[in-house]
Amino acid sequence: MNPFERNFTASPDDIDELGHVNNAVWVRWIQDMATSHWQAVAAPEHIAAYFWVVTRHEIDYRGNIVAGESVTARTWIESAPKGAQFDRRVDFIDVNGKVIVRANTTWAMLDKATGRLARVRPEIAAPFMG
Repeated sequence: MNPFERNFTASPDDIDELGHVNNAVWVRWIQDMATSHWQAVAAPEHIAAYFWVVTRHEIDYRGNIVAGESVTARTWIESAPKGAQFDRRVDFIDVNGKVIVRANTTWAMLDKATGRLARVRPEIAAPFMG
């Protein structure tokens, strides 16, 4: 595992009527993690040629944070791609080191020029593996 990390701090706009981060915000942060990881690690020519769309989110909510609190997000790819898709893990860890939100998401790679699914070749996946 070669995790990519980023921090998020909950703003007042992220808070729902229950007083904590809204589930839709967690989904946005999951997408932000995937995009940031792609931008940070992928080769420039791959960034120019491809983009990703989510096909599935599976999220376990085990805790939450309130406005002003922060989490560390950690994402990684656990297994090799299957055709145009691979699964991404994202954990959100609170200040006490507890995973409070855990997601497994499936993403599909599309060719920017054609808009069609594109097989994730080994050289595209390599920077994300191991």
